[in-house]
Amino acid sequence: MLANRLVLVDAAVGVAITAAYVSFAMLEPTDGLPVFVGPAWLGWVVAAAVGLPVAARRRWPLPVLAVVVVASASATLLDITREPYIATALALHAVGRYEPPRRSLPAALIALLVVAIGLVAGEAFLTPSGSIADSSGLVGLFGLLSGGAWAAGAHFRQRDAAAERETQHIRAEERLRIARELHDIVSHNLSLIAVQAGVANHIAEQRPAEAREALRSIESTSRSALLEMRDMLGVLRFAPAEPLPRQPVPDLAALRGLVDRTIDAGVTVDLEITGTGNPPSGVALAVYRIVQESLTNVVKHAAPANCAVPRPPTCSPRSGWWRQATGCWRRR
Repeated sequence: MLANRLVLVDAAVGVAITAAYVSFAMLEPTDGLPVFVGPAWLGWVVAAAVGLPVAARRRWPLPVLAVVVVASASATLLDITREPYIATALALHAVGRYEPPRRSLPAALIALLVVAIGLVAGEAFLTPSGSIADSSGLVGLFGLLSGGAWAAGAHFRQRDAAAERETQHIRAEERLRIARELHDIVSHNLSLIAVQAGVANHIAEQRPAEAREALRSIESTSRSALLEMRDMLGVLRFAPAEPLPRQPVPDLAALRGLVDRTIDAGVTVDLEITGTGNPPSGVALAVYRIVQESLTNVVKHAAPANCAVPRPPTCSPRSGWWRQATGCWRRR
C-alpha cells in the first residue's frame, strides 16, 4: 500500500516537472536571456523525457537516471532551462536507495559529470549568458543538491540493510528457540509414554489395575504433549482460522506436575523447593526445561531409579539469603 502511494507521488512530481519544462520551452525572450527557439514538438519531447521517467525511478533506478540525465543536459544545451536539475536529484536518490554501491556510485559520478559538462557548455559557450565562474556556481549548486540526494538514498539503503540483518538474526534465534522447545516437549513426553507403555504391556495380565493406571498416565501425558505442541506450532501460523487454545508458559509451579508424570514412569523423584519469591518468566521457563531434560535422561537411561531436584534459594532478605559479589549466601 505504501509503495503504491509512493509511486503515485512520484508520478505527480513527474507530471509537475514535465509541465514546468513545457512552460520553460514556451517562454518569450523578454529579459535578454536565451530561450528555446526550436520546434514546439521538440520542447514537449524533452520536457516529457525529463519529468515523466521520475514516476518509475523506484522500479528502474539506473535506466531512469540515464534518461533523465541525457534529457536534462539536452534541455540545458537547447536553452529550455537551467534549473538545478530536480529530476536528476530525484533519480540519483533512487539509485542510491535501491542499487548497491558498486553500481550506484559510478552511475552517480557519471551523471554528475555529464550534467556539469552540459551546464558549463550551455551557460558559457553555446549561448553565453554568463561567465565560466557563473556556470561554476550552477555546477556547485547542482552537485550539492544531486550529490546530497544520492548520499541520502545510500544512507537509507544502509539503514534498511541493517534492519534486515537484525530481522534475520531475530528470526534465526526464534527458530532455534522453537526447535529447542519442540525437542524438549517431544523428547520428554515420548520417553514417558514409551516407559509407561512398556510397563503396561509387562503387567497387563498379572496386574490389570496397574496396567490401566499406566494407560491413563499415557493418555494424560499424550494430551499434555499435544496441547504444548499445538500451542507452539500455532504461533507459526500466519493467520489461523480460529483462535488456538493457549497453555500457560511452564514455570516453577509446573514442576510438580512434571515430577508426578515422571513418578508414573517408575522414577522416584524428590522435589525440593526452598526460598520465596518468583524469578522472571524467562528464567522460570529455563529452569523448567532443564529439569525436564534431566528427568527425561533419567527415564531413558536409568529408570527405575531415584533422583532429587533441589531448587537453589532465592536471594532476598525475606528468604534469609543475601546477594553478594561472589554469589548468594545465607546470613548466619
